[in-house]
Amino acid sequence: MNPTQNRPVVIIACAVFQQLIEKHLPKDVAAQITFLDYGLHSVPKNLQKTVQVTIDSITEPSLIVLGYGLCGNGLNNIQAGVHTLLIPRTDDCIAILLGSYEEYIRKFTENSGTYYLTKGWLESGSDPLREYETYLEQYDQETAEWLVDQQYQHYKNLSFVAHNQEDLDAYRPRALKVAKFCERWGMIYSEALGSDAYVRRLMACITQLPENSDEFIVVLPGDTLEQSQFIRMEGL
Repeated sequence: MNPTQNRPVVIIACAVFQQLIEKHLPKDVAAQITFLDYGLHSVPKNLQKTVQVTIDSITEPSLIVLGYGLCGNGLNNIQAGVHTLLIPRTDDCIAILLGSYEEYIRKFTENSGTYYLTKGWLESGSDPLREYETYLEQYDQETAEWLVDQQYQHYKNLSFVAHNQEDLDAYRPRALKVAKFCERWGMIYSEALGSDAYVRRLMACITQLPENSDEFIVVLPGDTLEQSQFIRMEGL
């Protein structure tokens, strides 16, 4: 079916995908585009509430494309209401930035125990160094170090992922500062240039809504997006 023929298209996405979505969104298709703050993913309950409020504010039945993964369960129990929802079937933004779930699994298999940095997370202060600095504002140094150790001591690698070379170059200085701090746990730093392929496929689905897709979830009017829908048949 072609949802653009009989209902408006609305985009609600994390700001980390703004450039990619604006580049690949078919011209004059979306009636409304909203990019939400990077930092919402830091508190999944806030992400869930903000996304739900944004959906509920749209009164006309629409096809709503959510530019998110499950994001720490932040999209669990999102209600479609009168709308149809289209969502990438990924745990978080890393698979989307890398271009596919398969590429994410390949990298995970090759280098398990990897903590990923992205442009959005660096801008929002969601990285080990910034969290340590925040702890220092609240506690003494010994306590701050203990808290950050509990969160990150089991990671072996630190990988900065961006979808273009310009972002890699622009955010590398901050990423390297984070990497220097993460040497306390023996993390090995690397960089990965991602792909826009996943976002291109998501935008293509606007004009041809997928059925039984392993890459995307479709939530029909009146239904609820649930964590179980992100589980893939192959069990990965």
